[in-house]
Amino acid sequence: MRIRFMVRLALAVGGVSALTMSAQAGGLTPVPSANTKVAGFTRPNVLSPELAEIIQAQGSSALENPTASNPYYGYDGDGPMVPAPGDVQTTTHNVEATKTEPDKNTYLVLDQASGADPNYDYGHRFLFQGHELGANDASFISRINLDADGAHRVTLLADHDSSGAPIAPIDGSTWDPFAKRLLFTTEDPGVASVYQATLDVPSTVDDLTFAFGHGGYEGIQNDSSGNLWIVEDQGGAAGAVNKHAKQPNSFIYRFVPKDKTDLSKGGKLQVLQLQSLANPGQPIVFHDGQADADILSQDVKDLHSYGKMFPAKFITIHDNATDGTASFDANALAKAAGGTPFKRPENGVFKPGSRFTQFFFSETGDTNALTEAGSDFGGFGGVFKVILTRAGGDSGFVTLLYKGDVAHTGFDNCSFLTANDVVFVEDAGDGLHSQRNALDSAYVLDVRLDFSNPANQPVRILAEGRDTSATLDSALGALGGGFQNEGDNEITGFHVSDGDASVNGVLGAKVPLPFVLGWRVFYTQQHGDNITWEIVPAQPFGLLGILQGIGD
Repeated sequence: MRIRFMVRLALAVGGVSALTMSAQAGGLTPVPSANTKVAGFTRPNVLSPELAEIIQAQGSSALENPTASNPYYGYDGDGPMVPAPGDVQTTTHNVEATKTEPDKNTYLVLDQASGADPNYDYGHRFLFQGHELGANDASFISRINLDADGAHRVTLLADHDSSGAPIAPIDGSTWDPFAKRLLFTTEDPGVASVYQATLDVPSTVDDLTFAFGHGGYEGIQNDSSGNLWIVEDQGGAAGAVNKHAKQPNSFIYRFVPKDKTDLSKGGKLQVLQLQSLANPGQPIVFHDGQADADILSQDVKDLHSYGKMFPAKFITIHDNATDGTASFDANALAKAAGGTPFKRPENGVFKPGSRFTQFFFSETGDTNALTEAGSDFGGFGGVFKVILTRAGGDSGFVTLLYKGDVAHTGFDNCSFLTANDVVFVEDAGDGLHSQRNALDSAYVLDVRLDFSNPANQPVRILAEGRDTSATLDSALGALGGGFQNEGDNEITGFHVSDGDASVNGVLGAKVPLPFVLGWRVFYTQQHGDNITWEIVPAQPFGLLGILQGIGD
């Protein structure tokens, strides 16, 4: 009833021209090709014609409460935004400021929120980020105030945790409505792994590594039981023979809190274990010192074959109640306990309407066109589906949804756009961009499709370009000298949400309705100018196409 009503509303707004639109990807016309990479040339972003994008913040946006180290949204205070003519990078001198690289986006609608200015009304709609890089390995947490004017547009929430330690570079984020805290993860296993942060300004940030352990954590996502699913991105060793391929080395974790309303009380950390089809009764595990054997193993090939179902379960590897709060290496414990490693999984999300029994996660792969693993052994990664027997349960199955290839690889962050359409974006990296002469793209995958059929392919809805700053940084990086900033732009933080901060708003609890009833779509064009975009309908009929896709 609701969908039909919204379709009638869209028809009234958009007119009959909507009926001629493509039915692919929930009503979005595919972008035919990726942007090419050409030295010294910039490229504009290209979106499906039904979509447009507007800037919500960019690297040069001044923080309303700056510090000497963090004066801007996307630039630290250790240099100029643009190199001076003739300036030369050295290991002790930066020709330009370190780019902070705002990463994952978390959108919330709040009844009230404080800010740096006690006399200003900041409105109700906010976009939160942790920043992936920073000078001296220090980062910060920011908030884009979507209802605010320019002077109050971006707020620094925190740059130190509650112990006074600088915040480490951040990769993942989410809102935990049970604990009422923002959660941030870090990809470096040598630093704090998970932070929780309050919503006020300044934010109180607590290090939860005692409970989650040290790991190369990136994606983090609640389920309806208050558990936290964590996707690890930690690259493995290259093979001695297969020199362009890497050993599967990262895990899917689940944290079961002792008290879901207070994560500081600790809990249990679990790892996902899959049963081998090649060796019945045995789990698929990591083999220490056997990179080449694992890279081309039958188990890895089976994992990247369509139509195979792997029995799976979560096993506990650490429990604060019995193991205490001493520091521990989550990756090492996962290996020792027989967890199943993957080739750099990075992010995951629950399917709306699945009652939190279906979880889809990306696998980045080797990000090298020369990988000896190829598609059949996961060299180009893909998308996997976890199917639990019940929400919050310990057992189920894992199967491959999509096997990557050189043109569709480096899959990173993700978000469901409609009930059945999930968006995965690429982070292929500068090297692979050059190898395939193609920059990154965002793709929609209809999870109902059988991708073993060559006729079924992901639908590109965004061909990312390369802005002027990223083009310059790519050239500076090639010169060496210790240049610290990344080159080509990267798509990150693709996020579809209505901002519901209650437990009913956990991602996956509701079917998304992009552009209506408060649902909004964001992503960050990381590196270069560090622009955070909001995607909007290009014209009213774009709204109908999305709604038609939802109703399919």
